[in-house]
Amino acid sequence: MLSICNNLLRRNRQHISSVLQKGIATSSIDNEKFQHITVLGGGVMGAGIAQLNAQNGFDVTVVDSDEYVQKCLVSIIRSLNIIAGKKFPDEKKAQKKFIDDTLSHIKTTQKLEEGCVNSDLVIESVIEDLDIKRNLFQRIDEVSPEKTIFASNTSSLRIKDIAAATKRPDRFIGLHFFNPVWHMKLVEVVETKDASKVVVDAASSYVTDLGKMAVKCSDNHGFIVNSLLYPYLLNALRFLEEGHASVKDIDTAMKLGAGLPSGPFELIDIIGIDTVKNVLDHWHKEFPDDPKYFPSKTLDDMAAAMKLGMKTKQGFYSYKHKLF
Repeated sequence: MLSICNNLLRRNRQHISSVLQKGIATSSIDNEKFQHITVLGGGVMGAGIAQLNAQNGFDVTVVDSDEYVQKCLVSIIRSLNIIAGKKFPDEKKAQKKFIDDTLSHIKTTQKLEEGCVNSDLVIESVIEDLDIKRNLFQRIDEVSPEKTIFASNTSSLRIKDIAAATKRPDRFIGLHFFNPVWHMKLVEVVETKDASKVVVDAASSYVTDLGKMAVKCSDNHGFIVNSLLYPYLLNALRFLEEGHASVKDIDTAMKLGAGLPSGPFELIDIIGIDTVKNVLDHWHKEFPDDPKYFPSKTLDDMAAAMKLGMKTKQGFYSYKHKLF
């Protein structure tokens, strides 16, 4: 009898010790905060994500080729000048301080290892190509600390398919920012079945620290916004191609009749004709029998002519100034 009691007591002690250890471990993860952010890709979205982090006091390293990091910095400085002028009208010193303080948080490099060695969070924002993203994450998985959380800014690919290239699917999420990053309030936090709840919650808190609204979503194609938005954009394109109304009249009707802030073609210009085309082409290939997704000759012709929207000053509309 005494032996049985001793065994039960020993098991209880082991159980209590285990619970306490788990509690301490969880607590330390719950308090995890990001400070060093790595952005892979210095294009339009990468520049916007880097700028947003730097404006909010995070230390950012942008990793890309020399050509793209230079373009990235030019884009950030242009954007900061616009914001500074709005924040501090007629206050030149305050404008300069705001710009200098933001830029002091940004570094650039062409070397993956240098960019990821101290990173708390790596955000990938490169071309929407699964193989390119997988190869990139396979490489950075080898040079990043175990603590580092990985995130993709993909707008159309499944996070689980990208995360499969790494050994940390539990620390891999989607962080889908919207263009222009400094202006758009929403960030979709995408959680796979493998993603740790603690990591997802930490990412959501980080989004809040950026001054954005985080919404959580499962790992489906297009997440929330694009899954609902792109069929609408395609319907507008089909409506146009069938000759029912002009670009301007369709946009005006949807703004004044449906209460939307932008018409579908204004929105495509903001997103980028090439981006919209790539997403739709990918989904049409993945779901060839789904009538929601089909190739658009209009988009194909505009992309071939490099009429990509606001970023090239010419899309469905002409723009005097290159905004992004």
